[in-house]
Amino acid sequence: MDARVLLRRYLEQRRELGESELVLDGLNVEDVMRLLGATGSSAPSTEVRQSVRQLAGEQPDDWRTALQDAGVVVDTPVPGSRAVPGPRPVPPPAETARTTPPAPIPRMAFPPEPTSPATGAEATNEMAARKEIAAPRGIVIASEEAELIPGAIGKLESLEEIAEKVKACTRCSLHATAINPVPGEGNPNADMVCVGEAPGAKEDETGRPFIGQAGQLLTKILAAIDLTREQVFICNVLKHRPPGNRNPLPEEVEACSPYLIRQLELIKPKVIVAFGTFAAQTLLNTKTPLGQLRGLVHQYHGIPLVVTYHPAALLRNPAWKRPTWEDVKLARRILDSSPRS
Repeated sequence: MDARVLLRRYLEQRRELGESELVLDGLNVEDVMRLLGATGSSAPSTEVRQSVRQLAGEQPDDWRTALQDAGVVVDTPVPGSRAVPGPRPVPPPAETARTTPPAPIPRMAFPPEPTSPATGAEATNEMAARKEIAAPRGIVIASEEAELIPGAIGKLESLEEIAEKVKACTRCSLHATAINPVPGEGNPNADMVCVGEAPGAKEDETGRPFIGQAGQLLTKILAAIDLTREQVFICNVLKHRPPGNRNPLPEEVEACSPYLIRQLELIKPKVIVAFGTFAAQTLLNTKTPLGQLRGLVHQYHGIPLVVTYHPAALLRNPAWKRPTWEDVKLARRILDSSPRS
Protein backbone atom coordinates (compact mmCIF):
# COMPACT_ATOMS: atom_id res chain seq x y z
CA MET A 1 0.00 0.00 0.00
CA ASP A 2 1.18 3.54 -0.80
CA ALA A 3 3.04 5.13 2.13
CA ARG A 4 1.01 8.30 1.76
CA VAL A 5 -2.23 6.34 2.16
CA LEU A 6 -0.90 4.66 5.30
CA LEU A 7 0.17 7.98 6.80
CA ARG A 8 -3.16 9.59 5.94
CA ARG A 9 -5.01 6.74 7.69
CA TYR A 10 -2.78 7.14 10.73
CA LEU A 11 -3.49 10.86 10.95
CA GLU A 12 -7.23 10.30 10.57
CA GLN A 13 -7.11 7.84 13.48
CA ARG A 14 -5.29 10.43 15.58
CA ARG A 15 -8.02 12.96 14.87
CA GLU A 16 -10.75 10.47 15.81
CA LEU A 17 -9.01 10.06 19.18
CA GLY A 18 -9.27 13.80 19.77
CA GLU A 19 -5.68 14.75 18.94
CA SER A 20 -5.16 17.90 16.90
CA GLU A 21 -1.36 18.22 17.12
CA LEU A 22 0.87 16.28 14.75
CA VAL A 23 3.88 14.90 16.64
CA LEU A 24 6.41 12.70 14.85
CA ASP A 25 9.28 12.79 17.31
CA GLY A 26 10.51 9.38 16.22
CA LEU A 27 11.17 10.58 12.65
CA ASN A 28 13.24 13.44 11.35
CA VAL A 29 12.25 15.67 8.44
CA GLU A 30 14.27 13.73 5.88
CA ASP A 31 12.62 10.43 6.92
CA VAL A 32 9.12 11.90 6.65
CA MET A 33 9.86 13.39 3.23
CA ARG A 34 11.21 10.06 2.02
CA LEU A 35 8.15 8.26 3.41
CA LEU A 36 5.91 10.61 1.46
CA GLY A 37 8.00 10.31 -1.68
CA ALA A 38 8.74 14.03 -1.55
CA THR A 39 12.52 13.56 -1.60
CA GLY A 40 14.94 10.94 -2.78
CA SER A 41 16.97 8.68 -0.52
CA SER A 42 20.30 9.97 -1.81
CA ALA A 43 20.53 13.09 0.38
CA PRO A 44 24.12 14.16 1.19
CA SER A 45 25.34 12.49 4.35
CA THR A 46 26.69 15.82 5.61
CA GLU A 47 23.23 17.42 5.58
CA VAL A 48 22.04 18.48 9.02
CA ARG A 49 18.99 16.40 9.97
CA GLN A 50 16.50 18.23 12.18
CA SER A 51 13.56 16.71 14.01
CA VAL A 52 10.05 17.58 12.91
CA ARG A 53 9.43 19.38 16.17
CA GLN A 54 12.56 21.51 15.78
CA LEU A 55 11.69 22.45 12.25
CA ALA A 56 8.12 23.25 13.29
CA GLY A 57 9.52 25.73 15.81
CA GLU A 58 11.83 27.45 13.34
CA GLN A 59 9.93 27.21 10.05
CA PRO A 60 6.34 26.42 11.07
CA ASP A 61 4.89 26.07 7.57
CA ASP A 62 7.49 23.91 5.77
CA TRP A 63 6.65 20.43 7.03
CA ARG A 64 2.91 21.07 7.13
CA THR A 65 3.05 22.25 3.51
CA ALA A 66 5.00 19.15 2.50
CA LEU A 67 2.44 16.88 4.11
CA GLN A 68 -0.46 18.77 2.60
CA ASP A 69 1.13 18.64 -0.85
CA ALA A 70 1.18 14.87 -0.43
CA GLY A 71 -2.58 14.84 0.19
CA VAL A 72 -2.57 14.68 3.99
CA VAL A 73 -5.01 16.91 5.91
CA VAL A 74 -3.25 18.17 9.05
CA ASP A 75 -4.20 20.31 12.02
CA THR A 76 -7.94 19.93 11.63
CA PRO A 77 -9.08 19.60 15.27
CA VAL A 78 -11.90 17.29 16.25
CA PRO A 79 -14.90 19.28 17.57
CA GLY A 80 -14.75 19.31 21.35
CA SER A 81 -11.13 18.18 21.52
CA ARG A 82 -8.49 20.04 23.47
CA ALA A 83 -6.53 22.03 20.91
CA VAL A 84 -2.82 22.43 21.48
CA PRO A 85 -1.56 26.00 20.97
CA GLY A 86 0.82 26.27 18.06
CA PRO A 87 1.50 27.97 14.73
CA ARG A 88 -1.49 28.76 12.55
CA PRO A 89 -1.76 25.92 9.98
CA VAL A 90 -1.74 26.49 6.24
CA PRO A 91 -5.23 25.77 4.77
CA PRO A 92 -5.33 22.37 3.03
CA PRO A 93 -5.62 22.20 -0.77
CA ALA A 94 -9.14 22.56 -2.11
CA GLU A 95 -9.27 19.00 -3.39
CA THR A 96 -8.54 17.54 0.06
CA ALA A 97 -10.68 19.88 2.16
CA ARG A 98 -13.86 18.60 3.77
CA THR A 99 -16.96 19.37 1.77
CA THR A 100 -19.27 19.23 4.78
CA PRO A 101 -18.47 20.10 8.41
CA PRO A 102 -18.38 17.19 10.87
CA ALA A 103 -21.30 16.76 13.25
CA PRO A 104 -20.68 18.50 16.58
CA ILE A 105 -19.95 16.32 19.60
CA PRO A 106 -22.05 17.22 22.67
CA ARG A 107 -19.87 18.39 25.54
CA MET A 108 -20.21 18.16 29.27
CA ALA A 109 -19.98 21.16 31.56
CA PHE A 110 -16.26 20.84 32.27
CA PRO A 111 -13.72 23.74 32.21
CA PRO A 112 -13.79 25.74 28.96
CA GLU A 113 -11.14 25.18 26.36
CA PRO A 114 -8.44 27.82 25.89
CA THR A 115 -9.39 30.32 23.19
CA SER A 116 -5.96 31.81 22.53
CA PRO A 117 -2.41 30.43 22.65
CA ALA A 118 -0.25 31.18 25.65
CA THR A 119 2.50 33.74 25.19
CA GLY A 120 5.57 34.99 27.02
CA ALA A 121 6.16 33.64 30.53
CA GLU A 122 2.86 31.75 30.44
CA ALA A 123 3.95 29.82 27.36
CA THR A 124 7.36 29.10 28.89
CA ASN A 125 5.76 27.74 32.06
CA GLU A 126 3.36 25.62 30.04
CA MET A 127 6.18 24.09 28.00
CA ALA A 128 8.21 23.41 31.14
CA ALA A 129 5.25 21.75 32.82
CA ARG A 130 4.62 19.48 29.85
CA LYS A 131 8.26 18.51 29.69
CA GLU A 132 8.21 17.73 33.40
CA ILE A 133 5.20 15.43 33.14
CA ALA A 134 6.78 13.53 30.23
CA ALA A 135 4.12 10.82 29.95
CA PRO A 136 2.59 9.59 26.69
CA ARG A 137 -1.04 10.16 25.94
CA GLY A 138 -3.50 7.38 26.60
CA ILE A 139 -7.19 6.83 25.90
CA VAL A 140 -9.35 9.86 25.18
CA ILE A 141 -12.94 9.65 26.37
CA ALA A 142 -15.07 12.34 24.73
CA SER A 143 -18.64 13.17 25.64
CA GLU A 144 -20.77 10.17 24.74
CA GLU A 145 -21.37 9.28 28.40
CA ALA A 146 -23.04 12.65 28.91
CA GLU A 147 -26.10 11.24 27.16
CA LEU A 148 -26.39 8.60 29.88
CA ILE A 149 -27.27 11.22 32.50
CA PRO A 150 -31.02 11.15 33.07
CA GLY A 151 -32.64 14.56 33.29
CA ALA A 152 -33.19 14.44 37.05
CA ILE A 153 -29.55 13.57 37.80
CA GLY A 154 -28.17 16.03 35.27
CA LYS A 155 -30.03 18.87 37.00
CA LEU A 156 -28.59 18.23 40.45
CA GLU A 157 -26.63 21.33 41.46
CA SER A 158 -24.47 20.14 44.38
CA LEU A 159 -22.74 17.08 45.78
CA GLU A 160 -25.18 17.18 48.69
CA GLU A 161 -28.11 16.90 46.28
CA ILE A 162 -26.41 13.96 44.59
CA ALA A 163 -25.92 12.26 47.97
CA GLU A 164 -29.63 12.67 48.75
CA LYS A 165 -30.56 11.30 45.34
CA VAL A 166 -28.25 8.30 45.83
CA LYS A 167 -29.81 7.67 49.24
CA ALA A 168 -33.24 7.24 47.66
CA CYS A 169 -32.00 5.59 44.45
CA THR A 170 -33.71 2.46 43.15
CA ARG A 171 -32.18 2.46 39.65
CA CYS A 172 -30.72 -1.02 40.28
CA SER A 173 -31.25 -3.80 42.81
CA LEU A 174 -28.19 -3.04 44.97
CA HIS A 175 -30.15 -0.69 47.22
CA ALA A 176 -32.18 -3.66 48.44
CA THR A 177 -29.17 -5.53 49.87
CA ALA A 178 -26.95 -2.64 51.00
CA ILE A 179 -27.04 -1.15 54.49
CA ASN A 180 -26.03 2.38 53.52
CA PRO A 181 -25.39 4.27 50.29
CA VAL A 182 -21.83 5.48 49.79
CA PRO A 183 -22.00 8.52 47.50
CA GLY A 184 -18.49 9.80 48.28
CA GLU A 185 -16.92 12.45 50.47
CA GLY A 186 -14.31 15.18 50.47
CA ASN A 187 -13.66 18.64 49.14
CA PRO A 188 -16.38 19.82 46.71
CA ASN A 189 -13.71 21.98 45.05
CA ALA A 190 -11.03 19.30 45.01
CA ASP A 191 -8.24 19.43 42.45
CA MET A 192 -7.96 15.62 42.59
CA VAL A 193 -10.71 13.00 42.56
CA CYS A 194 -9.93 9.41 43.60
CA VAL A 195 -12.26 6.81 42.07
CA GLY A 196 -12.48 3.22 43.25
CA GLU A 197 -14.68 0.28 42.29
CA ALA A 198 -17.43 -0.19 44.87
CA PRO A 199 -18.00 0.04 48.62
CA GLY A 200 -16.84 -2.85 50.81
CA ALA A 201 -18.20 -4.12 54.11
CA LYS A 202 -16.79 -1.29 56.26
CA GLU A 203 -17.96 1.32 53.78
CA ASP A 204 -21.42 -0.25 53.66
CA GLU A 205 -21.66 -0.12 57.47
CA THR A 206 -20.68 3.54 57.72
CA GLY A 207 -21.70 5.08 54.39
CA ARG A 208 -18.15 6.41 53.89
CA PRO A 209 -15.73 5.44 51.10
CA PHE A 210 -12.29 3.88 51.61
CA ILE A 211 -12.22 3.56 55.40
CA GLY A 212 -11.17 -0.08 55.82
CA GLN A 213 -7.59 -1.33 55.54
CA ALA A 214 -7.46 -0.28 51.89
CA GLY A 215 -8.74 3.15 52.88
CA GLN A 216 -6.02 3.55 55.50
CA LEU A 217 -3.43 2.74 52.86
CA LEU A 218 -5.05 5.27 50.49
CA THR A 219 -4.68 7.92 53.20
CA LYS A 220 -0.95 7.12 53.40
CA ILE A 221 -0.61 7.24 49.61
CA LEU A 222 -2.19 10.69 49.54
CA ALA A 223 0.04 11.86 52.38
CA ALA A 224 3.10 10.75 50.38
CA ILE A 225 2.21 13.35 47.72
CA ASP A 226 1.34 16.01 50.32
CA LEU A 227 -2.43 15.64 50.21
CA THR A 228 -5.01 14.80 52.87
CA ARG A 229 -8.37 13.09 52.52
CA GLU A 230 -10.00 16.43 53.24
CA GLN A 231 -8.27 18.03 50.25
CA VAL A 232 -9.43 15.48 47.66
CA PHE A 233 -12.78 13.92 46.79
CA ILE A 234 -13.05 10.13 47.19
CA CYS A 235 -15.79 8.03 45.62
CA ASN A 236 -16.56 4.80 43.79
CA VAL A 237 -18.13 3.90 40.48
CA LEU A 238 -20.91 2.09 42.36
CA LYS A 239 -22.71 3.86 45.18
CA HIS A 240 -24.01 0.70 46.93
CA ARG A 241 -22.11 -2.42 47.96
CA PRO A 242 -22.56 -5.50 45.75
CA PRO A 243 -23.51 -8.53 47.89
CA GLY A 244 -20.45 -10.40 49.10
CA ASN A 245 -18.20 -7.87 47.36
CA ARG A 246 -18.86 -9.60 44.03
CA ASN A 247 -17.92 -7.89 40.76
CA PRO A 248 -20.41 -5.25 39.63
CA LEU A 249 -22.85 -6.19 36.88
CA PRO A 250 -23.05 -4.16 33.66
CA GLU A 251 -26.57 -2.94 34.47
CA GLU A 252 -25.40 -1.77 37.89
CA VAL A 253 -22.58 0.21 36.32
CA GLU A 254 -25.01 1.75 33.84
CA ALA A 255 -27.34 2.73 36.67
CA CYS A 256 -24.64 4.28 38.87
CA SER A 257 -22.40 5.93 36.25
CA PRO A 258 -24.59 9.05 35.84
CA TYR A 259 -24.00 9.96 39.49
CA LEU A 260 -20.23 9.75 39.06
CA ILE A 261 -20.34 11.76 35.83
CA ARG A 262 -22.38 14.49 37.49
CA GLN A 263 -20.02 14.55 40.48
CA LEU A 264 -17.06 15.12 38.17
CA GLU A 265 -18.99 17.82 36.30
CA LEU A 266 -19.62 19.73 39.51
CA ILE A 267 -16.16 19.28 41.05
CA LYS A 268 -14.19 20.02 37.85
CA PRO A 269 -10.97 18.45 39.17
CA LYS A 270 -7.58 18.97 37.58
CA VAL A 271 -6.76 15.26 37.66
CA ILE A 272 -8.58 11.96 38.25
CA VAL A 273 -6.86 8.90 39.71
CA ALA A 274 -8.60 5.61 38.89
CA PHE A 275 -7.68 3.01 41.52
CA GLY A 276 -7.95 -0.54 40.23
CA THR A 277 -8.84 -2.33 37.02
CA PHE A 278 -12.58 -1.97 37.33
CA ALA A 279 -12.57 1.79 37.92
CA ALA A 280 -10.06 2.36 35.12
CA GLN A 281 -11.83 0.19 32.56
CA THR A 282 -15.22 1.68 33.44
CA LEU A 283 -14.10 5.29 33.18
CA LEU A 284 -12.14 4.69 29.99
CA ASN A 285 -14.68 2.33 28.42
CA THR A 286 -12.05 -0.26 27.61
CA LYS A 287 -11.06 -3.85 28.35
CA THR A 288 -7.35 -3.05 28.20
CA PRO A 289 -5.48 -4.60 31.17
CA LEU A 290 -4.48 -2.25 33.97
CA GLY A 291 -0.79 -2.85 33.33
CA GLN A 292 -1.15 -1.37 29.84
CA LEU A 293 -3.20 1.60 31.09
CA ARG A 294 -0.60 2.64 33.67
CA GLY A 295 2.04 5.26 32.87
CA LEU A 296 -0.22 7.08 30.40
CA VAL A 297 -2.11 10.34 30.77
CA HIS A 298 -5.63 9.55 29.58
CA GLN A 299 -8.32 12.17 29.00
CA TYR A 300 -11.78 11.86 30.55
CA HIS A 301 -13.94 14.64 29.10
CA GLY A 302 -10.90 16.90 29.00
CA ILE A 303 -9.68 15.97 32.50
CA PRO A 304 -6.31 14.17 32.77
CA LEU A 305 -6.78 10.67 34.19
CA VAL A 306 -4.06 8.46 35.69
CA VAL A 307 -4.52 4.73 36.35
CA THR A 308 -2.94 2.80 39.20
CA TYR A 309 -3.43 -0.26 41.41
CA HIS A 310 -6.21 -0.42 43.99
CA PRO A 311 -4.96 -0.10 47.59
CA ALA A 312 -6.58 -3.47 48.39
CA ALA A 313 -4.37 -5.07 45.72
CA LEU A 314 -1.29 -3.54 47.35
CA LEU A 315 -2.21 -5.27 50.61
CA ARG A 316 -2.11 -8.60 48.76
CA ASN A 317 0.95 -7.79 46.65
CA PRO A 318 3.39 -5.30 48.25
CA ALA A 319 5.59 -5.45 45.12
CA TRP A 320 3.03 -3.19 43.42
CA LYS A 321 3.69 -0.35 45.86
CA ARG A 322 6.65 0.93 43.84
CA PRO A 323 4.73 1.29 40.53
CA THR A 324 1.81 2.82 42.45
CA TRP A 325 4.21 5.41 43.85
CA GLU A 326 5.30 6.27 40.31
CA ASP A 327 1.66 6.61 39.24
CA VAL A 328 0.63 8.97 42.03
CA LYS A 329 3.77 11.05 41.47
CA LEU A 330 2.63 11.46 37.86
CA ALA A 331 -0.78 12.61 39.11
CA ARG A 332 0.95 15.06 41.44
CA ARG A 333 3.02 16.50 38.59
CA ILE A 334 -0.13 17.01 36.54
CA LEU A 335 -1.70 18.75 39.52
CA ASP A 336 1.32 21.01 40.03
CA SER A 337 1.50 21.91 36.37
CA SER A 338 -2.19 22.88 36.13
CA PRO A 339 -3.09 26.59 36.00
CA ARG A 340 -3.91 28.08 39.37
CA SER A 341 -7.61 28.79 39.84
